[in-house]
Amino acid sequence: MLHTEISWSDTEKKIADKAFKKAYDLETATLISQIRSKASEIVEVDDLWHLHDLLSARRHQLDGKYDHRDSVLIFVFAQLVKEGWLHLDDLKGLQPEKLAKITALTRM
Repeated sequence: MLHTEISWSDTEKKIADKAFKKAYDLETATLISQIRSKASEIVEVDDLWHLHDLLSARRHQLDGKYDHRDSVLIFVFAQLVKEGWLHLDDLKGLQPEKLAKITALTRM
């Protein structure tokens, strides 16, 4: 992920924290629901190992995606908007330049 020197005001940090938490909570709640469904379908040990592999992969994806460093938040938010975990409205209050960058990145 690219690193940029972007400063965030205290107000923007609060907006970013709230949006970040919202997306993370939504994505993890969705994952939990999916895992519950898959767990109820376990019939044999291979199904169990498949579920384990799925969980390991998803944990790796989530840990990599939800990078809260200021230098990469623009890219993280663009990805979350693109994937549907956030909406641009969740980021209202950020500087117009930041919103413009996020919007542009969602189109890529």
